[in-house]
Amino acid sequence: MASVRPIRESHPEPIHLHDHAMDNLRYIRETMERAGSFTAVPGWGGVAMGVTAIVASWIAARQTNPTAWLATWLTEGALAIALGILAMQRKSRAAGLPLWSAPARKFVFSFVPSLAVGAALTIVLWNLGMVAVLPGMWLMLYGAGVITGGAFSVPVVPVMGVGFLAVGALALSSPASWNDAWLGVGFGALHIVFGTVIARRYGG
Repeated sequence: MASVRPIRESHPEPIHLHDHAMDNLRYIRETMERAGSFTAVPGWGGVAMGVTAIVASWIAARQTNPTAWLATWLTEGALAIALGILAMQRKSRAAGLPLWSAPARKFVFSFVPSLAVGAALTIVLWNLGMVAVLPGMWLMLYGAGVITGGAFSVPVVPVMGVGFLAVGALALSSPASWNDAWLGVGFGALHIVFGTVIARRYGG
């Protein structure tokens, strides 16, 4: 016995307008994220990093033992990284944006290599007894990382990187007794000045 088929084929359940709109918004958001800038650069976090760097420069300048001097700046570096990460998380959360977005990944992957090179050269130069070269090298490599990472961030960030390059060059061409002062100017004053600009113009 032949089966009876309906004259009109049944159609699938229509897509609700709300679901269609949500899909479009999701696509637009992901597209903008891929093409956008990393705006979670921490302004007030940079100010905090600058304050701790000025304190570290004052402490380091009073060390008579090179090992204690290096330990002071390595401790400051670890503290600055922690402050920066916490500030970025807070800024992203306040803006309702994901921290690990496409622009953020580009920023990090462009910024971190300079820090890795700096860490490796610190070990080499320390073992060679070339301690006086370290501050200028730190400042210039940090500036290079800020410039490359800043290509995926707000425009003021690469400008800050240029400032670090300039201060690093001055440190390399100055007497070693000025090194802590240059580190205070670079990691301290530049972070405070540009951190304040970023905080006021780009939301904290």
